Amino acid sequence: MFKFANPEFLYLFILIPVFIIGFILLNIMKRKDVQKIGDLRLVKRMMPELSLKRSYLKFWLVLVAIGFGIVILARPQFGTKVEKVDKKGIELVIAIDVSNSMMAEDIKPNRLAKAKQILTRIIDERKDDKVAIVVFAGEAFIQLPMTADNQSAKIFLETIDPSIVPVQGTVIGSAIDISMSCFSNEQDIDKAIVLITDGESHEGNAEEAAARAADAGVHVNVVGIGSLEGAPIPVAEGSSNQKRDNTGQVVMTRLNEEMCKSIAKAGKGLYVHADNSNNALKSLQAELEKLQKKDIDGVAYSEYDEKFQIFAWGMFILLLLEICVFDKKNRLFRNIRLFK
Repeated sequence: MFKFANPEFLYLFILIPVFIIGFILLNIMKRKDVQKIGDLRLVKRMMPELSLKRSYLKFWLVLVAIGFGIVILARPQFGTKVEKVDKKGIELVIAIDVSNSMMAEDIKPNRLAKAKQILTRIIDERKDDKVAIVVFAGEAFIQLPMTADNQSAKIFLETIDPSIVPVQGTVIGSAIDISMSCFSNEQDIDKAIVLITDGESHEGNAEEAAARAADAGVHVNVVGIGSLEGAPIPVAEGSSNQKRDNTGQVVMTRLNEEMCKSIAKAGKGLYVHADNSNNALKSLQAELEKLQKKDIDGVAYSEYDEKFQIFAWGMFILLLLEICVFDKKNRLFRNIRLFK
C-alpha cells in the first residue's frame, strides 16, 4: 500500500504549469529582443556557440528536480517496515467485554471507552510484553494473536466496539478458555490474563474456567467496570434513547462485583474496580510487575516504510546533470561530425 505522510505538499505541483508558462513567455520575450537586432537566422550564425537546446534541457532538468523535491516534502511511504525486537517481559492476554451493557455511561465517557483507555495505558507501559486481544459478548474470539508489536495491539484495540460480536450476552468462561489458547508452550515465562467486564455472566462457568487457567499457571486478573447502582443502556453511543424490556421498562445494568471477585479468586489473580480515577490501573500494573519475565524475540511491524530516499537521489542526480550542462556548445566537440 502506498501513501503520502504529508499529502498537503502535493498542492505545490500547481506551480509546475506556472513555471512552464513563465519559461515559454521568457523565451518569447528573448526572441522578440533578438529580432530587434536583426534576422533571427543571421543572429544565430553570429553566435555559433550558443545552444538553445541546452537551455531547454537545463530548464527541464531543474523542473523535474523541483517535482522530486515536492514529492520528498510529501514523504512517500510504501508497504510495511519489519524490525526485529528483543524484549524481556511476560505473555499477556487482554480479554475485553464488548456486550451492549458496556455502553452504559455510569463510567465516563462509557464503560467500553474507559476500558479501552485503561488497556491502552497498560499496553503503553508494558512495552516489553507480548500481547494478545480477545473480545467477547455472546461469543468469544481472538481479535489479535499473541504479538510483540504493541503498536498493532493498540490499533486493534481502538477498532473494538459491540458490533464486532453480533451475538449478545457475556460468556466470560468461553473468553477465558479462548484466552488460554493464545499462549505459547514455553514453561519458563509467566503468563497472565487481564479480563475487563461488568461481570454480567450469562454462562455460569466463569469460575471453573478461571480455576483451570490457574491450574495451568496462568493468573486471571479481573477489572470490574461499572457502578453498583447501575445505569441504563443507550440504544446507540451518545443517544439519549434507552433500551427497554418487553414491558416497556428501562433496562438497567449493574456491575456484578461479586462475580468479578469470584473469578479473580478462582484464577489466583487480582480484582480491581475501575472508576473514573487511575487507581485500578496502578494496582493492576503493580500486580503484573510481580510476574517472572523472560527474554522475548519478536518482530514488530511499523505501518509504512519511508521511501523519500529514492526521490532524493533522483533530485541530486538531476541537479548534478544541470550543473554539468553548459549553455554554450563545447568547443572540443563543435567541429566533430559523425557523418561526412
